[in-house]
Amino acid sequence: MASYRLLSFEKDSITVPGILVDGNVFDLRSEMAVHAPTDDAYRSIDDLLADWDTAQRLLSQISNSPGSRATPLEQIVLRQPIQNPGTIYCAAANYFDHAAEMGNPIKKEEVAPYFFIKSSSVIVGTGEAIRLPMHHSEKFDWEIEIGVVIGKEAANVSEAEALNYVAGYTIVNDLSARDHVRREDWPFGTDWFEHKSFETSAPMGPWITPASEIEDIQDLACKTWINGALKQDSSSAEMVFGVVEQVAHLSRQMTLLPGDVIATGTCAGVGFFLGEYLSPGDEIKMEVEGLGVLSNPVTAR
Repeated sequence: MASYRLLSFEKDSITVPGILVDGNVFDLRSEMAVHAPTDDAYRSIDDLLADWDTAQRLLSQISNSPGSRATPLEQIVLRQPIQNPGTIYCAAANYFDHAAEMGNPIKKEEVAPYFFIKSSSVIVGTGEAIRLPMHHSEKFDWEIEIGVVIGKEAANVSEAEALNYVAGYTIVNDLSARDHVRREDWPFGTDWFEHKSFETSAPMGPWITPASEIEDIQDLACKTWINGALKQDSSSAEMVFGVVEQVAHLSRQMTLLPGDVIATGTCAGVGFFLGEYLSPGDEIKMEVEGLGVLSNPVTAR
């Protein structure tokens, strides 16, 4: 089977679904007309995820024998891979090395997974500007994360079954406003909403790598560069709770739905502990082994 990635790209002033094969992008609407002309077309990556069991068999056929005109990847303007994602579940302090840099080393046997929710309206794609709302914060920070894309409803699934519900993986930059971690005017402690959800605070992409393409999701190098300087350099092996544990844990509380994304935590090297924060004019580059590169310029809103 040929290797492929799923993406969204701009064509004729609209966003359309595409499949990347050997450095070339094919319009999935055109491929559907060739490979499944009697079926309803998948008009977005969201449609594919909603019908993942059927769609992935068709995608395998397309990747092995694309039948429409190809466009080289470098000529494509990529957009966020999922146009209307469901819930973004974010794991907090889920890397051993990140917990250590916070001064809170974790004993896994003493804790359970910790999640918060991030607004899905704040996603932007690779190449798009992160537009910092400067009136909101003076301490914007970066966090490279592996995003788990759910491909079918998952309720009360076991760890052994968990990967059966995963369509693929992407990269998420879980941007944070560090000066909104805590509130002094209310007795509730951490303010996750002001800390984590603001304009363009979840860059995502560059595409979705099917789960079948990744041999071991718990052994991928993760790196972040700010203006060309390496800041984060770790591995998903540092996760406290792995992907299967996170999927199973969340599915016991909520039914996970196609298009939901789990941002699985970040590694050491965030700006807060370096005394460094993002400013307009910065360039962020994030790379996860096997998942591609997510790059975004930083501007002021």
